[in-house]
Amino acid sequence: MITMIGIVAGDIWHLLDEKKETTLPSIVSYTEKPRELILMSLGWLAREGHIVLKEEDGVYRVSLRKKVLENEKNSREL
Repeated sequence: MITMIGIVAGDIWHLLDEKKETTLPSIVSYTEKPRELILMSLGWLAREGHIVLKEEDGVYRVSLRKKVLENEKNSREL
């Protein structure tokens, strides 16, 4: 199960890297994985400080933390 959480976390990471920000329903639709697994993966990413979660009018929006994006860009340039 831990492996699946990590794989889905990676899928979410790539989605956010591409779209910059999205909603929880969009993540569920994109990954085609069970909502519970997506929530566990988002929890992992949030605990590690990789994502920002915002709630607006009952809709959760998710984006990669800016610092993480900068570090990722720098490591690609090396």
